[in-house]
Amino acid sequence: MNDRPEEPRSPFSPPPKPHMSEPDWSPTTRAIVSGRPARQPDSPLSEPVVFASTYHSGGPIAYGRDGNTTWSALEEVIGALEGGAAVSFASGMAAVAAVFEQVSVGGVIVLPRDGYYGTRAFLGATVAGRWIVRLVDIWDTAATVAACQGAELLWIESPTNPKLDVADIPALCEAAHALGVRVAVDNTYMTPLGQRPLDLGADLVVHSVSKLLAGHADVVMGAAVAAHGSELCFGLRRQRSMAGAIPGPMEAFLALRGIRTLPLRFRQAQANAQELARRLAAHPSVERVRYPGLPADPWHDRARAQMDGFGTMIAFEVHGGPNAAEAAACSTRLIVHATSLGGIESSMERRAKWPGEDSPPSLLRLSVGCEDIEDLWADLDHALAIAAKVTAGLGTAVHLRTSPLDQKTPGRE
Repeated sequence: MNDRPEEPRSPFSPPPKPHMSEPDWSPTTRAIVSGRPARQPDSPLSEPVVFASTYHSGGPIAYGRDGNTTWSALEEVIGALEGGAAVSFASGMAAVAAVFEQVSVGGVIVLPRDGYYGTRAFLGATVAGRWIVRLVDIWDTAATVAACQGAELLWIESPTNPKLDVADIPALCEAAHALGVRVAVDNTYMTPLGQRPLDLGADLVVHSVSKLLAGHADVVMGAAVAAHGSELCFGLRRQRSMAGAIPGPMEAFLALRGIRTLPLRFRQAQANAQELARRLAAHPSVERVRYPGLPADPWHDRARAQMDGFGTMIAFEVHGGPNAAEAAACSTRLIVHATSLGGIESSMERRAKWPGEDSPPSLLRLSVGCEDIEDLWADLDHALAIAAKVTAGLGTAVHLRTSPLDQKTPGRE
């Protein structure tokens, strides 16, 4: 018998779990069964909310900034879906910042020119000069690889927000690794049910949990995923604790509950998006539809090769310019005019109204939800009819709204 005491655990290590062999369950099943408490008589079916800042000594958590069992349950599910170990954060931007904090001061980060504006704004303004940023067209594999020379991190969005460009993730990962460059992929748009970047070669995956994963427009949270036991996992947990970017236990509980229905929501919303994109492409008031599920889309074949389906987001440009597009966005009765995405309800907005957002002026970003497809189409057709009247001078032009916040405020979600 070995009486030697165990090595002390770091507070930045995940709480230990008993080793159990698991069946080869599908992602749909894992979304429902992972992160559950042990099956014991009278034990709860779902992990309860734990409100605690202080813990009795002797365990792996010690203090509320270092761990919470409600977080752990959520992280288990996200990790199981992505095929790695997840670390939850107070917001998607907190997760993004934690990944960038792994890059040394003065290091080079390669970033998509089209992508979530908050990510670009964080690198360009919030921490100006700390890192060197090279902007690329992420769909251009050769140009992106060339920009990776001497870089530390390649950041990929695919499909991009909002133009829905698709990167060749396997090719970029292979080329970046050959140059000694880490690769992180923002997988918010596709979720692990539609795309698994770690399986495609990425080192890190980032999510705005607020969006499709939680799915009910009532949570602000983020997550980052890396390989089990990796230095990156340790670094992310340490950064979360040191920066205090921790999620609330109630938010973690709500996100965990939302993920239980992710397979159903994602399947329905994706089917709705495919059909709406097809109908929009034939509508006389629509100039262009960007959706990789359309055979005519330039990224259709690339998306089909690395994605399971084509996602729930559509971007389309309206004939008549920004006034017509804004009129359409403001005229929906079912689709919510809002800046976020990924909810069970559909939402839409004109992205160029936000300061700093470099999008076509008449581009509308449509986050497709789970409503009845005919109700959604009737609402879009109604909104586009109003846009056509504005274009013809028969309707009232809509004031082109910009952010109600200071003009220096980064664009919304």
